[in-house]
Amino acid sequence: MSRNDLFDQPVTLTEAAAVEEWNAMIRAFLAHGAATPVHLGKLLERAPDHAATHGLKGLFYALLGRRELMAEAAGALEMAEARLEGANARERGFVVALRHVLAGETTRAIAALEAILATAPADTLAMKLGHALRFIIGDGTGMRASIEAVLPQYADDHAGRGYLLGCHAFALEETGEYARAALTGRAALTLAPDDAWGLHAVAHVHDMTADARGGLDWLEGREAAWAHCNNFRFHVWWHKALMMLDLGQHDAALALYDSDIRAEKTDDYRDISNATSLLSRLELEGVDVGDRWEELADLSETRTEDGCLIFADLHYLLALSHENRDDAIARMMARLGADAARAGNDVEKRMAVPGLNAARGLEAFGDGDYGLAFAALSTARPHMQGAGGSHAQRDVFERLTIDAGLRAGRFADVEAILADRTARRGGHEDGYAAARRQMIARAGQTACAHGATG
Repeated sequence: MSRNDLFDQPVTLTEAAAVEEWNAMIRAFLAHGAATPVHLGKLLERAPDHAATHGLKGLFYALLGRRELMAEAAGALEMAEARLEGANARERGFVVALRHVLAGETTRAIAALEAILATAPADTLAMKLGHALRFIIGDGTGMRASIEAVLPQYADDHAGRGYLLGCHAFALEETGEYARAALTGRAALTLAPDDAWGLHAVAHVHDMTADARGGLDWLEGREAAWAHCNNFRFHVWWHKALMMLDLGQHDAALALYDSDIRAEKTDDYRDISNATSLLSRLELEGVDVGDRWEELADLSETRTEDGCLIFADLHYLLALSHENRDDAIARMMARLGADAARAGNDVEKRMAVPGLNAARGLEAFGDGDYGLAFAALSTARPHMQGAGGSHAQRDVFERLTIDAGLRAGRFADVEAILADRTARRGGHEDGYAAARRQMIARAGQTACAHGATG
């Protein structure tokens, strides 16, 4: 017997109570809700032989990007594959996607989800999973194309329309359609008030258009839209801190780091990336962040062999290089080199490009060798989108590239990067870029003065 879920998609669960838990689980997942694993656990208790639930458990684990959780995801795949008899095509598609993710073949996993959408374009769960995987590999163009292909199939009263619009808003922002992204994100939140992804898409627009004050105003009073979240809530607070930083509110940003962004000292790579990238930005502005790096480096030392995502590895390396953990850095660089040399799957290919050059640049920056840092980071720069994440997240590497160039005296090259960075932001210059242009101007004036008196 088959029933339909809240998106009117078939699911081979026979009990109404099990379908209710399925619906609650996927709604929580769409909202980045902390309740997702709670509903997953209850569903497995009610339907222990449901292949798709085991498949989704594996995908949820795999999306966390940590080596020990990949073992859990592999166990879930084994359970799912042993229970495929009676599963429908949609459910089999989720299991196939998990199989490809565990093999490091992210693009094939996305193709399996796109196959579901080809016959069921209004399947919001398949849409969101594909969106998440494309985010991991930095495929903003594919993200947008996938959503816009299914958007016409979503009626105004479709249960997933708000979450779809939240994903569309983010994809629009990542592809430079800032005005449309802001409008779409606001519409998403109207339809789905718990859509933290749509809310955060609008925060991204404010970041990319150098409107930090407007970004703070947008987040102010909307905390309920992300209070229910898993650790994604720390990331939204991180966005608020970036806006404070651009406005020169350094003490407030550090206070937010302690009270919310790093409230829980987890080793989740997303939390580590929030923390390391914010501390890096603050220090580039001359802010003393105290001993906050130490616990991040301690956790990162245990992650040198992970190799799940180059995005995660680079943020671990930020902490390790800052604290001069030479043995851990050597282990990380050796493992990155071995992965890059194999380049046998999507994950390993990204370890090679942009991974190796970016990693070498971060190591050199930590050593104070700014010429080498600039050379390596500049080489990685055209390929950094392949590291995954968002423009805002990758901007820490852009800033380190620029500051390495300034410290190495490569002013003309830095001016070109600053101009390109501003152009990709729709011509909007933020406080960071304006301050760096002033540094270059002062350096030029000093050189002229020395020349005149030499």
